[in-house]
Amino acid sequence: MKARIKWVEGRTFVGESGSGHKLVLGTTHGDDGKTPGPSPMELLLIGTGGCSAIDVVHILEKGREAVEDCVVELDSDRAPTDPKVFTRIHMHFIVKGKGLSHDKVKRAVQLSAEKYCSASIMMGKTATVTHDFEVVDTAAQ
Repeated sequence: MKARIKWVEGRTFVGESGSGHKLVLGTTHGDDGKTPGPSPMELLLIGTGGCSAIDVVHILEKGREAVEDCVVELDSDRAPTDPKVFTRIHMHFIVKGKGLSHDKVKRAVQLSAEKYCSASIMMGKTATVTHDFEVVDTAAQ
């Protein structure tokens, strides 16, 4: 896996993945108080949630579950001093579909957390990573 980061100005950079996707990242605050893009630590958190969400949807689809949507809401804490590593990450999954099995969603979340999600397993080296989930049956709506 390869990536490239190019400095633009101030604390603004453009990252390019080995697959050719680009994104702006940075920590410079403009007059409006916004950053030019997510910070590197925000990207780590987003990547961790994305890795796990991909696993959960893939596992459920392989189990022939009718997944219609999957959202992961992340909440985290970081160490107060440098290096400000993540010390706590909580992932709350909201999985929607028709007649989804609660047990299969639970198993998919557990498999991602314990076996498949490289990002959350790696983050677990410095942070306590926890998970919970809710299942929304769209057939009942």
